[in-house]
Amino acid sequence: MSQSVAVREKLLEINEEYRRLNEQHREFESRLTNLTSKPTLSDDEQIEEITLKKKKLQVKDRMEAIARDARAGAS
Repeated sequence: MSQSVAVREKLLEINEEYRRLNEQHREFESRLTNLTSKPTLSDDEQIEEITLKKKKLQVKDRMEAIARDARAGAS
């Protein structure tokens, strides 16, 4: 198991913010999957898709910052 996977698993166990962010990321991914499976998107759906992608990236960036801090604290 790589160090990053181990850190992620540990954070999911002990860090409430990381767990919450992980759940949000999964929800955004699920909704994006639903949107991208449609042959065409309405204007509102296109805006939602763009917004979800931005939010998903923000959540992922915050999760990575938490993991980076955890790795730095472990060394």
